[in-house]
Amino acid sequence: MAPTQELVTAALATVIDPEIRRPITDLGMVKSVDIAPDGAVRVGVYLTVAGCPMKDTIRRDVVNAVSKVEGVAGVELELDVMSTEQRKELQTKLRGNKGPEKEIPFNQPGSLTRVFAVASGKGGVGKSSVTVNLAASMAASGLKVGIVDADIYGHSIPRMLGAAERPTKVEDMIMPPMAHDIKVISVGMFKPEGNTPVVWRGPMLDRALHQFLADVYWGDLDVLLLDLPPGTGDIAISVAQRLPGAEILVVTTPQQAAAEVAERAGSIAASTHQQIAGVIENMSWLPCPHCDERIPVFGEGGGQNVADALTRTLGARVPLLGQVPLDMRLREGGDEGKPLVLTDPDSPAATELRSIADALSKRANSLKGMQLGISPTAR
Repeated sequence: MAPTQELVTAALATVIDPEIRRPITDLGMVKSVDIAPDGAVRVGVYLTVAGCPMKDTIRRDVVNAVSKVEGVAGVELELDVMSTEQRKELQTKLRGNKGPEKEIPFNQPGSLTRVFAVASGKGGVGKSSVTVNLAASMAASGLKVGIVDADIYGHSIPRMLGAAERPTKVEDMIMPPMAHDIKVISVGMFKPEGNTPVVWRGPMLDRALHQFLADVYWGDLDVLLLDLPPGTGDIAISVAQRLPGAEILVVTTPQQAAAEVAERAGSIAASTHQQIAGVIENMSWLPCPHCDERIPVFGEGGGQNVADALTRTLGARVPLLGQVPLDMRLREGGDEGKPLVLTDPDSPAATELRSIADALSKRANSLKGMQLGISPTAR
């Protein structure tokens, strides 16, 4: 006996759009369902844009879902592309009819997204590696996580996450690619092929940051991490203005010269009235390969010194969240797009990073079952 329309539609409701992360039935992506008497099913599906990079995933998931319905003898899929009007309806469904002014959803009343701006005084302290592994650990624990690669000149997050896809644009919304269940956006995703530099001045940097925050469809995130450029330049100031509720995570090494510069990076909170979530000391020691003794390659005490100095400056306790040991696999994972917390979660560095991520996550409220200002206005 041939399957019913209701059973096939229910199966299609289990197919999640890989970019928007909602059922295709909720998004108006199901064009048609035709069922022949012999059980052959023909499904029409709308793609959001022509040349959708995820069309093969959608094709596979639709065929697999419908094939499991009892009585289905075969599945034929026809892909079409949404019209301009359909894309506008989809945008309204996802973001609401908010008019021409783009709002940053994380600043809206009722937003429960925890925003962390990961900062450092200077480059080379492993700030991006820490950002990626914290995000991967949080995502692996079940949180909905996003990363903004705000280091416009020195963007490296896509490589470290293995995010090779380019963003998809639906009207004036940008759908961020996903890697390891993390939504990510970076200026490197919009550049032509090759390692061409970004040569922008302050106003363009601020505009790019605003677009990453307001134009990208992030959905309901539990945590958003921003990988800031080193120092206290234009982007750090823009983050304070665009995201006044963002909490700063300061990354340093034990070396006193690095710690002094990191202290300056954290002290910006005194001027911007932001909260510092804590200090993370990276490259704290090298485990001896023979006896497991800790070798302080870059000295000792820098992270605690930064935490203590910022506590005095801000008049509020700034904790040292953790000390991450040197591990060659951490660097290798960054080069290969495979975060260490996922590939070797029991290694000393991964264990410490997961502990830091857990501590930060426990202070955040989950968004499960709750809605933000960017939630759909119609179902």
